[in-house]
Amino acid sequence: MSLKVLDGKKFSAMVQQGAANLAKNRAMIDALNVFPVPDGDTGTNMSLTIVAGSKEVENNPSSEIGIIANAFSRGLLMGARGNSGVILSQLFRGFAKAVEGKKTLLSVEFARAFENGVETAYKAVMKPIEGTILTVAKDAARHAVKMAKKTDDIHLVMSEIVQEAKRSLNRTPDLLPVLKEVGVVDSGGQGLVAVYEGFLNALEGKEPAVSDSAPSMQEMVNSMHHKAQLHMKTEDIQYGYCTEFMVKLDKNKANKLSFSEERFRNELSRHGDSLLVVSDDELVKVHIHTEKPGDMLNIGQRYGSLINLKIENMREQHSAIVGQESAERSNDPTFKQEKKAYGIVTVAMGSGIRDLFQSLGASSVLEGGQTMNPSTEDIARAISGTHAKTVFVLPNNSNIIMAAEQAASVVDEEVVIIPTKTIPQGIAALLAFNPSDNTAANQSKMANAIHEVKTGQVTVAVRNTSIEGVEIKKGDYMGIQDGKIIASKEEKHEAAIELVKQMIDDDSEIVSIFAGEDATEEQTDQLVSFIEEQFPDLEVEVHSGKQPIYDYIISVE
Repeated sequence: MSLKVLDGKKFSAMVQQGAANLAKNRAMIDALNVFPVPDGDTGTNMSLTIVAGSKEVENNPSSEIGIIANAFSRGLLMGARGNSGVILSQLFRGFAKAVEGKKTLLSVEFARAFENGVETAYKAVMKPIEGTILTVAKDAARHAVKMAKKTDDIHLVMSEIVQEAKRSLNRTPDLLPVLKEVGVVDSGGQGLVAVYEGFLNALEGKEPAVSDSAPSMQEMVNSMHHKAQLHMKTEDIQYGYCTEFMVKLDKNKANKLSFSEERFRNELSRHGDSLLVVSDDELVKVHIHTEKPGDMLNIGQRYGSLINLKIENMREQHSAIVGQESAERSNDPTFKQEKKAYGIVTVAMGSGIRDLFQSLGASSVLEGGQTMNPSTEDIARAISGTHAKTVFVLPNNSNIIMAAEQAASVVDEEVVIIPTKTIPQGIAALLAFNPSDNTAANQSKMANAIHEVKTGQVTVAVRNTSIEGVEIKKGDYMGIQDGKIIASKEEKHEAAIELVKQMIDDDSEIVSIFAGEDATEEQTDQLVSFIEEQFPDLEVEVHSGKQPIYDYIISVE
């Protein structure tokens, strides 16, 4: 089955099959998480990301591969969740740049587009780690370039890409010792293989595989939210219509205005909040909460034709829109809040932890963390929703930092990412913030504060394994300190006690305990009593965090 020329229609089919195959394998990819904790979400993050990209492609009727690839890239960018999702978006951002303006591709151009994607993705990661999705993408792309010099058959090149990606995936344990120790391959790399296999299926004319294990995007989002939905009172919604649309720019008609993204954004900002505007040479994507959605469409129509319209009455639905909560606003639809100097966006799971962040001055607390990584668009909306000139973002999870950095690149506000990886680090950074200091001083103080706190977590193991000499049985409770499993016990309190014993040293002064939704008051009292008896000089604070997954999050300072 030879294919000498690839056009936009065929690439669109590849994207749809890639998304379908990744969704089909989502649960398996999630299960490849190195740590045996119930938060493996690589497959879910990548699937949600590529679904966002495939939706953009599905709504684009073009037969030119440059246009379709650009639509795919744009959808991936705004839908990217977690590090794996962000890297996936960067791989195809580079791919799209390489094929920009092209109607079709030959095999050499096709292979070089993959190579350009790899270069873009590596540049986007501050410290690339080999043995991950990056390595799999790099090896596959290099092999593709070599093959394209020998054959003009795009189908054969794609087949070789899949085979080399699989070989590279099988080599990942040799590059990352922790993968070999646990006996798994890299989950992000496995996700990329699933995407490439879907691409190949499309070129071979196979129908998308249907599986009961391949949930819809909404089902995945619902499962990620667990029990921690963000509830909002209807009367608190000032701008009641969530309005989304795209403008297909028309530069040829004399009666159309020349488009300026800055001018367009400023004009829309006077009519609502949670504004997000992303544009390229052909399309403008708009999201805004407003009282007058028709007026927004009229403004957009000045610059071209409207496509992909969606207007939702948030009051009618009583929707819980993630990241839209900020200070209480006036009920007057014409009211425009003046931008304040600083805003703080942070991420947390558990109503108790959310309330604590809000009490400490966070402008917006995005519902998210383990098993539920907010997307680039979620974070961008939250940043804009703070109505602040400078916004500090505390991701509180290593898997959210890249999405936060990507969100910072698509908003107008000055954004400072404080690379917090845990809830205790986020709290320490927030406590270090001083609104009377300038941005540079606050960034320095907040960044330094995260190094002054230790983080412990207690959760249940979801499978048998052995990591760094610690034997772990499914159903045991693990004590994890700053990402390292240091204890595995049959009983929850035993794991918690062993954890705090190793976290506390002579310099420790305060222990803060955040009890999760599955931790009983009796169990928490037992832990507190142990600390007070064994370490009488320490101050102990207890908070009802109500977080899922982790029975305890423990902070030692």
